[in-house]
Amino acid sequence: MLAILDYKAGNQTSVSRALNHLGIDNVITADRDTLSAAHGVIFPGVGAAGQAMDELKRTGLDDVLKSLIWEEKPLLGICVGCQVLLDYSPENDTQTLGVVPGRCDLFNRALTDAKGDPIRVPHMGWNSLEIKRPTRLLEGIEPEANFYFVHSYYPVPDEEYVLAVTDYGVEFCSVHGRDGLWATQFHPEKSGRPGLRILNNFHDYCLEAGHVE
Repeated sequence: MLAILDYKAGNQTSVSRALNHLGIDNVITADRDTLSAAHGVIFPGVGAAGQAMDELKRTGLDDVLKSLIWEEKPLLGICVGCQVLLDYSPENDTQTLGVVPGRCDLFNRALTDAKGDPIRVPHMGWNSLEIKRPTRLLEGIEPEANFYFVHSYYPVPDEEYVLAVTDYGVEFCSVHGRDGLWATQFHPEKSGRPGLRILNNFHDYCLEAGHVE
């Protein structure tokens, strides 16, 4: 079973629906025991980093997440969940979880796209990845695959954690982490077949890490 972290940040139902489509048992929960018992945890989110951190701190889920990561429970962060794993976000001047070294930056509206037109902020729509380091999470993802993004801030982790990048006026990190601790700036649950492949890859890794048939 996969646990989807419920911290009132939205998007949990979309993730659950995608996992149900794949036939993957899942539960939306904020219960510590349920999170600990799950084979892996998905940390989704939409909205602002400050609001997300306020809710995590209010409920004590910030410490729960850090404990799970310390115990090497597989975890996948999505969108705001991707950003909050880093040290800091200028959005609401927020000190975030600090489990991956790095920070977030805001897209500069003066940037231009490949056609020379000013980019729109937020970055909203479909875009591709350039994989920088092989990783289990991205196995089977074709170069032409596109993923759905909705964000104004983007992650800037330490270089060793950059797994894939995307171009939107500037090359930014769109997947970061290490084996068992991954984060995507895009929404795999809204990204069609390639996104479902990523969710399935995560689930397969969780089963193998827990030695579950």
